[in-house]
Amino acid sequence: MNNIVNDIISTYIDAFYQEQTEDLKELRAFAEERYVPIILKDTEELLRIILALQKPARILEIGTAIGYSACFFAETCGAHITTIERDPDYFRTAVSNVRQLGHDGQVDVLFGEASEVLQKLALSTDTAAEGFDFIFIDASKSHYREFWDLCAPLCADDGLIICDNVLMRGLTATRPEEAAHKHRTSIRNMRDFLQFLKELPYADTCILTVGDGISISRIDRTAYQEETGKDRNQDEEC
Repeated sequence: MNNIVNDIISTYIDAFYQEQTEDLKELRAFAEERYVPIILKDTEELLRIILALQKPARILEIGTAIGYSACFFAETCGAHITTIERDPDYFRTAVSNVRQLGHDGQVDVLFGEASEVLQKLALSTDTAAEGFDFIFIDASKSHYREFWDLCAPLCADDGLIICDNVLMRGLTATRPEEAAHKHRTSIRNMRDFLQFLKELPYADTCILTVGDGISISRIDRTAYQEETGKDRNQDEEC
């Protein structure tokens, strides 16, 4: 069977892409001109359909960058968005962009290391009432397992956890020992992470070649509680 995913096909598909608003069009151009990492066009199109079908009330994003995807989420649905960024320059730019696009009442941009911010969110979030319906992980690829372990307790029943760039421009599919030394740890970590996802008893996961690779996992909250022993909120009450 021939592999149809190549630059020609990608360029052809991108020709069908249409920005939702002029503001997002300008923000994408700003990011691309400065090589700021944002969601690719076909990834955005897939997320747009998912959001329209799922209609989440609360979205959590790990990796704000300059706020493009957070603003895209806000334009696409009526969810409240919490997004985390550790780079101070990106953080300031994201706050400004969110405000300029009129989403500062809908999008909360939090500054800090994701691991620390997520632990604080875990202490202040009643998962049963305030769990996140849609979690988007798009930060340091070597730390996806760590992010997942911190995000899973915050996910609502039947919520989605979506991880972007899981194929890392094809590197994930290569054997670590065959790659350049600087990529080997990232490759091992991502391969281990994807294997971990596929074996989880509380998550139904698919991995797609959209964009730079994307994993989509639906969380069964009851199965999660059974797998981990007890609910996080129960732990706090004990």
